[in-house]
Amino acid sequence: MARAVTASRKALTTAIAGALAFLMFFPILWIVVLSLKTEVDAIRAPWQVLTSGWTFESYGAVQERSDYFKHFWNSVIIAFGSTLLGLVIAVPAAWAMAFVPGKRTKDVLMWMLSTKMLPPVGVLVPIYLLFINIGLLDTRFGLVIVLMLINLPIIIWMLYTYFREIPGEILEAARMDGASLREEVLYVLTPMAIPGMASTVLLNVILAWNEAFWTLNLTASKAAPLTAFIASYSSPEGLFYAKLSAASVMAIAPILIMGWFSQKQLVRGLTFGAVK
Repeated sequence: MARAVTASRKALTTAIAGALAFLMFFPILWIVVLSLKTEVDAIRAPWQVLTSGWTFESYGAVQERSDYFKHFWNSVIIAFGSTLLGLVIAVPAAWAMAFVPGKRTKDVLMWMLSTKMLPPVGVLVPIYLLFINIGLLDTRFGLVIVLMLINLPIIIWMLYTYFREIPGEILEAARMDGASLREEVLYVLTPMAIPGMASTVLLNVILAWNEAFWTLNLTASKAAPLTAFIASYSSPEGLFYAKLSAASVMAIAPILIMGWFSQKQLVRGLTFGAVK
């Protein structure tokens, strides 16, 4: 029997949720406001910032100084490339762990997850030297490899969780019908796990898009994505708040738009298998 929810309790819950949502969104809103101000207005008191004039000159200055579209395409290639390469490796790995479980499956999963607990700076020097020696420094391919390896544990964990919700009997029936291992994974398992795979792709694209540590340390100019594009507006001369805010808005806008239009698929994937 469902519990009755009073109108006052519903209103209170809605108000609290709305307040929390506003607090989480406020930093982005404030960055947008500062991006529409001049450098002089951007450093004023908050009330004076809101009441001063509005202008798009910071966006024009950012585009004149930096090639936004070059950084944008670098981010697209690096984020989607690392995610798709991770899927190619993670799908068979998650399939093996989900449907051919061994005594050490949980130990392997925990070991993979433990690699995310290692501070990135701990392996920066060897990876940096390796990239110099094999010619991958400041290349998009090098960043694709690094970000794929960084996010691979998360991709495998998520796919393993979704694959475990798929009845093994369906795969057994496919084998009895003569399906090969490749056909089983490609034509039976993958279509059934599309909601989970879609949410995995979206989450890992966001993680790769926002990655700053490796992109700042392993690039200079050729393969620099939007994270490096933002960092270029922090200089020894000081912070240019209006231009920095404009660069930030230009960097996060594509991923925000993608997240907004794919939120239904993301929620569906993250709740996949939650209700039997």
